[in-house]
Amino acid sequence: MLYGKSIVLGVTGSIAAYKACDLASSFVKLGANVDVIMTKNATEFVAPLTFETLTKNAVVCDTFKREDEFDVKHISLAKKADVFLIAPADANIIAKLANGIADDMLSTTLLATKAPIIVCPAMNTNMYEAPQTVENIKILKKRGVLIFEPVVGNLACGDTGKGKLAPVEDILRFAVSAITPSQDLHGKTVLITCGATREPIDKVRYISNNSSGKMGFALASECQNRGAKVILIKGFTSAPLPNGIFKTVSCKTTEDMFKAVMDNLEQADIIIKAAAPSDYKVKNYSDKKIKDDSLSLVLEKNPDIAKAVGEKKGNRKLIVFSAETDNLKDYALSKLKSKNADLVVANDVTASGAGFDVDTNVVTLITKDDCTDFPVMPKSEVAKIIIDKVLTL
Repeated sequence: MLYGKSIVLGVTGSIAAYKACDLASSFVKLGANVDVIMTKNATEFVAPLTFETLTKNAVVCDTFKREDEFDVKHISLAKKADVFLIAPADANIIAKLANGIADDMLSTTLLATKAPIIVCPAMNTNMYEAPQTVENIKILKKRGVLIFEPVVGNLACGDTGKGKLAPVEDILRFAVSAITPSQDLHGKTVLITCGATREPIDKVRYISNNSSGKMGFALASECQNRGAKVILIKGFTSAPLPNGIFKTVSCKTTEDMFKAVMDNLEQADIIIKAAAPSDYKVKNYSDKKIKDDSLSLVLEKNPDIAKAVGEKKGNRKLIVFSAETDNLKDYALSKLKSKNADLVVANDVTASGAGFDVDTNVVTLITKDDCTDFPVMPKSEVAKIIIDKVLTL
């Protein structure tokens, strides 16, 4: 899969440094050439010999080490990399990369490379959430550096929180997609909505639905892997947020989501409305918890996000989802016309393998020219066929 590809793996001083050994080994098994650069602190956790044994390449630690043959290592490695992966990335290397500091071999090579850079943070929760680290990560994202965020787990200090290095298999999959993706969305920006909104009844209760956000997240990952910048506008979700998203906006109500979509519409080339916003909001909202034995709610219509986008989309492509319980194709065709959409992804939520908060889906893709049914399949595969179809529109 990765034959002929070159990966530079940067390893920094974190207890998670031992996991980089699994990464190096996995890349080699996929056919890649792997060069490892270790910081001085990293060598306190893992011996360079371990990586040399796994990769069959000398590990670089010292900027000024004399070689048998003259070779400016920080330049030669920077040039040969197809991808530059830092895993684990401690707060120190993140700060150096964000601020252009080049005072050791790893930071110097990072400054010189033109390859895609993937940063996989691993550190104590307080360090990860410190304002300085948060700001440094924002800077890196703006420059196009891919951040593969840590996960919540038990940390070396005994705390539990966000800061644990993401699973090796997830990092591996992400890095492979950065090296060998189908880049048919390169230069495009895709706006995706996902998840459920909540319309408050009182300070405690709300109206919502069972949307998990899984389909929207699968679409976001697929678009990102194919080279797009993804703007993800999300309501409430039960699935973990995909890593590396260009911009994420969190919303509570349908009006929040409407505003977020309108605010970001001009940047988008493709809009995929996979969210399940509430059609109605409570007109007689109570700012105190309702104690009555009976309750009568007065509902009023929320803004129609898809229709508003359809009216303003211009040359942009609009894809909308239609979750139904009956008359699937009739309702989907009606939505195609009323929303001025280019594609409707219709699914019967009562069908086996479909519905909310499951990892599979059963969809029918409907345009003004054709209608194609698909069998039950993982949502990641559904995302692929949707994007394949979008590119033909």
